[in-house]
Amino acid sequence: MTNQNIKLAKFAGFCYGVKRAVETAKKLKQDNPDKNIYILGELIHNTDVINELEQLGIKTIYEVPAHGEGICIIRSHGESPEVFEKIKKAGFELVDLTCPDVKKVQQKAIELAQNDYFVVIVGKPNHPEVMAIKANADLYSDNVVVATSIQELEPYEEKIKAHKKVGVVVQTTQMVSSLNLVVNYLNTIAKEVLIHNTICQSTAMRQKEARELASESDLMVVVGSKKSANTTHLAEILKNCTKTIHIENDSELEKDIYINANNIGITAGASTPQVIIDKVINKIKGGI
Repeated sequence: MTNQNIKLAKFAGFCYGVKRAVETAKKLKQDNPDKNIYILGELIHNTDVINELEQLGIKTIYEVPAHGEGICIIRSHGESPEVFEKIKKAGFELVDLTCPDVKKVQQKAIELAQNDYFVVIVGKPNHPEVMAIKANADLYSDNVVVATSIQELEPYEEKIKAHKKVGVVVQTTQMVSSLNLVVNYLNTIAKEVLIHNTICQSTAMRQKEARELASESDLMVVVGSKKSANTTHLAEILKNCTKTIHIENDSELEKDIYINANNIGITAGASTPQVIIDKVINKIKGGI
């Protein structure tokens, strides 16, 4: 055993949108044991959870087949209206588990597009949530771009200047610093900038609390998938505060990294189950 001071962040692990998606998927299988249950894309970015769902008979698919039967779930990241139609046409019963916070971003992006704003989505272009937000806004405007930096926006500078009105929405798991950089730049080139800060409350609280924990820790351990946007952003933020490691689970913990740390802070992404966080804490406590 060790005498290390180990503190777990209060806002660590499943956010309500993820918890809702996982619990609903399991309940759907429980209530419909004889039906095929599919999820289009990984329900959340966590391999352990995907494997657990698979064992329960809930299958992850990556393309909508031409014909299918049973239930097809839209995951927490959301999907394009075109995909919704494809699922229905294939013959599936559709269950939409898009996170309510993500739905709000989609709606804001649609409203901006409908009101002739040049729409800027602050987020990662290849992230499923962002792709769905863009697909929704694209139905109403040809002026929708995705960017997390000034460099990514510069090619559209003349177009933005000509358009005059710019509307901004943000991927729910983005960093506030990325939003600020983009907005500061847009303020120098556009006549009107309307900002909808759609970073979800859970993400904002998680980042704020993790920073505070890092200020009193000589090691921060971030637990969660490398594919999870909110988890990788947590690690990025904390690396500027103190020594930080980002691990997916306890099997990646190397004793020589944490053995000399006196104050260890632990936080986890929104798609990290409590059981994985507990294993990390127990391994450090045990000095194994």
